[in-house]
Amino acid sequence: MLQTESNVFAALGGETRLNLITLLSDGAERRITELAAPTSISRQAVSMHLKVLEPAGLVAAQRVGRETRYGLKPETLSDAQSYLAALSAQWDRALMRLQAHVEDNTKEG
Repeated sequence: MLQTESNVFAALGGETRLNLITLLSDGAERRITELAAPTSISRQAVSMHLKVLEPAGLVAAQRVGRETRYGLKPETLSDAQSYLAALSAQWDRALMRLQAHVEDNTKEG
């Protein structure tokens, strides 16, 4: 696994961070107060979670005047999805080889 994908999956390893990604998945940028509003966690906790998501490349912060707005970086999720698709294809090939092996041994026995 590449370091980038490893960082992405580690960052997505928490329910709160997954919920933040879901909130941002509509493409709108939001302030921390907007991200904390539908949850039961504080703005400070949301900020801590964003500090995990940002270095992983999942969200980007943009200063607008005195406030910071956060937005989703969908290309990072797309890269992680591509990694999972390649991994899934490897498993599919391995299972097909196993099935062929079992069928060959069943015919011989």
